[in-house]
Amino acid sequence: MTDTIAAIATPYGSGGIGVIRISGPDAMAIAAQFFSRTRTGAPGTGHLKTHRVYHGYFMDNGEVIDEILLIPMKGPRSYTAEDVVEIQAHAGTVVLKQILELLLSGGARLAEPGEFTRRAFLNQRIDLTQAEAVADIINARSKAALKFAAAQNSGILKQQIQEMREQLIRVLSLVEISIDFPDDAPDEYVGSRITADIDPVMDRCREFIRQHEDACFLKDGIRVAICGKPNVGKSSLMNRLLSREKSIVTALPGTTRDPVQEAMNMNGIPFVVTDTAGIHDTDDLVEIIGIERAKDHIRNADLVLFMVEPGTTLSEIEIRKMVPLENRILVVVNKIDLTVDRNGQTKPGGPKLPELPEICDPLPKVHISALHNQGIRKLRETIMQLCIGDLTMDGSSVIPNLRHKTALMQALSCLDSAKQGILTGQPEETVAIDLKHGIDLLGGITGETASLDILDTIFNNFCIGK
Repeated sequence: MTDTIAAIATPYGSGGIGVIRISGPDAMAIAAQFFSRTRTGAPGTGHLKTHRVYHGYFMDNGEVIDEILLIPMKGPRSYTAEDVVEIQAHAGTVVLKQILELLLSGGARLAEPGEFTRRAFLNQRIDLTQAEAVADIINARSKAALKFAAAQNSGILKQQIQEMREQLIRVLSLVEISIDFPDDAPDEYVGSRITADIDPVMDRCREFIRQHEDACFLKDGIRVAICGKPNVGKSSLMNRLLSREKSIVTALPGTTRDPVQEAMNMNGIPFVVTDTAGIHDTDDLVEIIGIERAKDHIRNADLVLFMVEPGTTLSEIEIRKMVPLENRILVVVNKIDLTVDRNGQTKPGGPKLPELPEICDPLPKVHISALHNQGIRKLRETIMQLCIGDLTMDGSSVIPNLRHKTALMQALSCLDSAKQGILTGQPEETVAIDLKHGIDLLGGITGETASLDILDTIFNNFCIGK
C-alpha cells in the first residue's frame, strides 16, 4: 500500500485512446517527470488542479513520445482513494508500453491483477460485493446482467447484508445479557424475542439464495445443447438461432464431430448454444470421441433441444442413449415442410410425424423447418418461456454470486442451529457461538471478516489495470 503502482487500464491493440493509470503516494511526482504543457517545455506538472483535464505531451529526454491528456485526482476523491493520475494516449501497443516503461523507470511498480480495485476495497471506498460487481460489469454479456451488476456496484447488496448483521448483533447482545445477567432477562422473554428476531434474517437469506438459483444464468449465460441423430438439422438450427453461418451444413451425415459453441443474446438474456455431434452407433474412433464430448455438453445443459425429423420411430431406449430425460428438454420436430405446407395442410404422400414413446408425451414440442425458417420465432418464444418463465426482478434487485450463496447457506445453517438451541433449551453460550459464526459469515460477503485467501482469489481474477 506504500508503493505507487501503474498499469495500462485498456485492452491492448490499435485504437483511438488508451489509458494508463497511476495510483499511490508518488503518482503526481512520477507523472511530473514526463509531462510537459508544450512540445519544447521542460517536464513538470506545475500547479495543476485536481479533477481537471490537461492537454500536453509525454516526454522522454526532450523527445515527444505522444500527445496526451493528463487527469490528476487527489485522494480520497479517486477510484482507489489514493492520489491517482490517468494518462490518455493514443491506443497503440508500442506507445502505451513505452509510456508505461518510462513510468516504471520513474519510480512506479507494475500493478498486480486487480490491485487498483483491491486498494479501493482496502481503503474502504468500496466493499467486497462492489469490488466483485466491477468484474461483473466488465464481463456482462447482456443488458440484464449489466443492470444487476450496476445495482450491486451501487451498494444495494452491501446495505442489505449490513442490515442483517446489525439485526443479528442485537440478538447476540440479548443472548450475552442473559448469560451475564440471568436474573434481569427471563428465559421465556429472551427465547421468544430471539426467535422472532432471527426469523426475518433467515427468510432474507433464503430469498438471496433463491435469487441466485433463479437468475445466476444472467451472468454466465443459459447453456443450450442441440442434440439428436445425424443429419436431423442440428447445424442448420444453430445457424438460424445465431442468424449467421456458424456451423458447417452439408447433406452428408456426421458433418459436425466436435461440439461447436457460440454465445448469443435473446431478448436481453445471454445464451451459450452448442451444436453437438449426431449420436449414433459407430466404430469410427473420431466419431466416438465427438459423441462422448456431445454427451458431456448435453448432461451439463440447462436446456436440451432434442431434434427429430418426420418419418422416424424412436424407442425409449434409443432416446435415453441420446438425452438424459431428467434434463429440461424441448423436442424440436425439424423438416416439418416435408409433412405440411405453409398453410398447415398435410402434404399427400409426405412422411408422417415422428413416432415417440409415451415417456416423451409430457415434453414440450415445437415444429420447425430450419431450412425455410418456419417456426423459428415460436421456438425462440418457447425457449425463453422454459428458461426464464415468469422471473421478474426489479432494478433494485441483485444476484448474489456463488461465493455469496455459499456463505448465505452456511449462515442460514448457523442461524437455524441457534434457533433450535433456544427452542430446545440449550445453554446460551452454545447459541452465542452459532450466532457469532453466522454474523462472521455474512461479514465475509461484504469483506468485513473475509480472509486473505478469499481476497486473493477474488482480485487475482481481475485483469492488470483494473
